[in-house]
Amino acid sequence: MTTTAAPRAQQKDTNGNQYTSSDAQSSFVGFANLPNQVHRKIAKRGFEFTLMVVGESGLGKATLVNSLFLTDLYPERHILTAQEKIRQSVKIEASTVEIEERGVKVRLTVVDTPGYGDSINTMDCYKPILNYIDNQFERYLNDESGLNRRNISDNRVHCLFYFLSPFTRGLKLLDIECMKALHHKVNIVPIIAKADALTPEELTQMKQNILDQIREHNIQIYQIPECDSDEDDEFKEQNRQLKDAVPFAVISSTQTLEVKGKKVRGRMYPWGLVEVENSDHCDFIKLRTMLITHMQDLQEVTHEIHYENFRSEKLQPRKQLRSNEVDTDEQQKKLIKEKDDELRRMQDMLAKMQGQLAEKQQLVTP
Repeated sequence: MTTTAAPRAQQKDTNGNQYTSSDAQSSFVGFANLPNQVHRKIAKRGFEFTLMVVGESGLGKATLVNSLFLTDLYPERHILTAQEKIRQSVKIEASTVEIEERGVKVRLTVVDTPGYGDSINTMDCYKPILNYIDNQFERYLNDESGLNRRNISDNRVHCLFYFLSPFTRGLKLLDIECMKALHHKVNIVPIIAKADALTPEELTQMKQNILDQIREHNIQIYQIPECDSDEDDEFKEQNRQLKDAVPFAVISSTQTLEVKGKKVRGRMYPWGLVEVENSDHCDFIKLRTMLITHMQDLQEVTHEIHYENFRSEKLQPRKQLRSNEVDTDEQQKKLIKEKDDELRRMQDMLAKMQGQLAEKQQLVTP
């Protein structure tokens, strides 16, 4: 009678790799489950992301944001008249919406800047924007330095969409001054608005002009990170295309049209249809892919570079003040020691003179 050995039970770990029960006892500890634990914890807590949009009125900032996130962030938006625009100054308006997709929650805050670049005198019109970014850094620093650090709300600006007019064929002086003032504070992503106003040749030339001006004036825009060596070829190609698309030329629309039985978002003109989500027509898909794919990197760059620079600048005067206090204490101690030494020296001289006087009196006395 012959017996056959029972086959070992096949199991799978959290990554889908097969292993036997004996292998599980000898080689599998369970560390491979840690990423899943982190994922569940972060997904349950949710993400916070703040996007600022800067540009002149009429460039489609609100429409682009609504198209990107498939929501209406400005349901009761008031369109200013020409007379109101003359009197209007730069305002900062923040709108927050919570978006949930497949169990992942994102608390999205969009900061708009109505009035930017609309007045005749545009000198220093970017300062309210700069002050807002610094105020959010200051607020986060105070919360981080406080006693309750568990529930800190992160309202720092992680990304700034800077909208450029398609009719200037490059950067205006205001664009240059604003980006130079902000590029050390926030991740700037330049965007050519209303790209359907340009021919493909004009658009290519405008992109080149903008990149040349950015390099000429040493403006630091957001750099899409390089791929890791273990990434697949498809992701590397996608990343290369995103880099080549900067500055992104976009067309935005919330209107849904039906073409050949298929619903698409776009704009209908007498000469044809412009599709928002068609990569041959504009860079809308590439911009959305960049924002979603590198959202974590945008947050890390904000925290590790821009916020740390601000924090260092804020803490440096405190360190200098402490250093000055230490120097003052040392000077006072040194002065007190010098006075003590001088007093001791005078006491020694007085005692010596009194001794000499006593000896003379003894010699004089018969």
